[in-house]
Amino acid sequence: MITTAIRVARVGGRAELAAAALMMLGYPCLMLAALLPSTPAFAAAAAVTYLADLYLHRKGSRLVGLLTKVGAGLPTRFLVRELLLVLLLARLGVSGEAVFYAAIGCFIVFFGLQAPHGALITLIGKRRQMPVVTRNVDLVSRLAVPDAPPRRLLRRAGLKMLHLDLAAVVGLLVYALTDEAVAGYVGVGVTLVLAAVYVLALVPYVRPRRLPPKADKVLATVSSWLREYRPETVLYFSGSADSAYQVNMWLETMEQLDTRPLIILRERAIMERMAATTVPVVCVPGGVHLMNMDLSTVRVALYAANVGKNIHLLRVPTMKHVFIGHGDSDKLASVNPFSKVYDEVWTAGRAGRDRYAIADVGIRDEDIAEVGRPQLAPIQPWRGTPADRIPTVLYAPTWEGWDDNPGNTSILLAGENIVKKLIAAEPPVRVLYKPHPFTGTRSAKAGAAHRRIVALVKKAAADRAADARFTADPAAQTKAKAELTRLKARLDALSLAHDAQADEAVTSRDGLVDLRKHEEAARLRTEWNEAYWRSFPSFEHRVITGAEPRLYDCFNASEAMVSDISSVVSDFIASGKPYAVTDSAELGADEFRRQNTAVRAAVILTNSADDLDQLLAAVRDPAADPLAEDRRDLKKYLLGPDEPTSIQQFNTAVADLARRAEARNAGQASHSAPSAGGTELPDDVTAPTPGPAATA
Repeated sequence: MITTAIRVARVGGRAELAAAALMMLGYPCLMLAALLPSTPAFAAAAAVTYLADLYLHRKGSRLVGLLTKVGAGLPTRFLVRELLLVLLLARLGVSGEAVFYAAIGCFIVFFGLQAPHGALITLIGKRRQMPVVTRNVDLVSRLAVPDAPPRRLLRRAGLKMLHLDLAAVVGLLVYALTDEAVAGYVGVGVTLVLAAVYVLALVPYVRPRRLPPKADKVLATVSSWLREYRPETVLYFSGSADSAYQVNMWLETMEQLDTRPLIILRERAIMERMAATTVPVVCVPGGVHLMNMDLSTVRVALYAANVGKNIHLLRVPTMKHVFIGHGDSDKLASVNPFSKVYDEVWTAGRAGRDRYAIADVGIRDEDIAEVGRPQLAPIQPWRGTPADRIPTVLYAPTWEGWDDNPGNTSILLAGENIVKKLIAAEPPVRVLYKPHPFTGTRSAKAGAAHRRIVALVKKAAADRAADARFTADPAAQTKAKAELTRLKARLDALSLAHDAQADEAVTSRDGLVDLRKHEEAARLRTEWNEAYWRSFPSFEHRVITGAEPRLYDCFNASEAMVSDISSVVSDFIASGKPYAVTDSAELGADEFRRQNTAVRAAVILTNSADDLDQLLAAVRDPAADPLAEDRRDLKKYLLGPDEPTSIQQFNTAVADLARRAEARNAGQASHSAPSAGGTELPDDVTAPTPGPAATA
């Protein structure tokens, strides 16, 4: 019942539901208290509505937006509360007193000030919004961008302005309780003065010298920088805020290109969620602005997603266009017919080429290049279990997805069986449980299963800590934990992440990366990861959530993995280690392998996890592993050869395509040369009369 109420009210949990209920009930209570009249009851109900409303805003509850849509937005709720206060005063019989009219006048003027306040906030926000947002582009020496107004003036400005009525409300309630008119006048005066001061404090920031240059000057400056920088390879991306990971996965690859890289984004939300990088980034929301930018030196454009806005760059003929995607898999998105618009499609290995041939969506074989997966470079190859610890098995299931297909995740039907068998295995193994971050967000059953698995792992860890067969080194762990604290503090101090609350004009102005800090952060993250695995016993079962340690770090700390059909499996294949995949939909091993290329070298598990012993046997005795050769062949088929490295293959493909673009451009220049030189027509040929299209 509570779950249904949370979903209907569009709140994030029980606490938000309670706050919403209190706020909704508070207003009828205010009316009742005003009609009785009861000043203490009114004061209590008013306090509840203030606090509940503020809590919902701070939590970013979707209910707040829903109330606005139905005409019960924040200003309306404040106005209703103030009118009910006036009603309370009238019912108390003070409608003939001067303080009563002062209260009415205060609220009229107070709401009159909302208009100029809102207009100033909107104007400042619009004028400080740049037509182009940049990172790692030198604007400081080219463009005068003034500092932004203090955050305390602009952040939640409407909410702050409305809450200034609190002084008047408190003062008038004190007057109603004590009959001291001075309290009412003081409260009214404080509210009006603070509101007027807030409005006046914003006025200086709409003066021209406090605003960034106009759009045409900003665009001209960015184009001038582009002409000097002369980018050669562009990563182009457009998408929703949730798709930012699709561009983030290519940042390290762009940093390792042999050519001058540039990243072009189309949405500000992507810019806000983009990871730190040394590559210049230009976010151009406007299509016309993008088409007017000087990209004449770009020879290769890379596209990580098939979206409509790609057409704004695809129209440029002087560069070659390549679809690189955001991961190889057997999903339909990997063989999208839209890919016909690109000059080439790059896949990791032969599997991608075959996938397009089987799908028969119009992609020619000669337009496909195999370039490997540069992102998988951090995954270390298997060299057997280290002598100083027991084998580790990673259980990394995917989430429940958007429907109730049992094949989406193993958590519901097989998860507990998998973990129980791993925990009870003899000889013993260590279990790392790293669930997908979305697990349980849609399905309550998946969330409950996840919590049961967490409880299993934690109980097993406690039991093992008390087992005399396993001995820890408390001193080494304490030292490692202290090291983790030090490294985290240092990483936080570097502050490389984008400040989502920063003014975009200031972000563009100050967006030059500090290379020293960037390199230091990379080194510190490596040290943090090493210290993390030393901070607890090497035999301890562990639940790993959050961004750190990363999934690839867990790959490197494990000797085997159990997972579901997802890109996690395809990535793990790069390690060459044994792995198992759960056939949760119970298709049968043969059909499961036929439908999913990535499981052809896997141990296939049923929901009972009975075949898990086969995976554990391969870990304990790699020489007797029957699937080792199959994994090597599948790795080459899916991801390409180990030599040359993926980044070398990628750079070679970029260089080859750039030469083709140069050859095309040279050919076009030679074709246009005769007409530019005024070649005469033969006597028997009459020059055509320009038509409307030619004239245009």
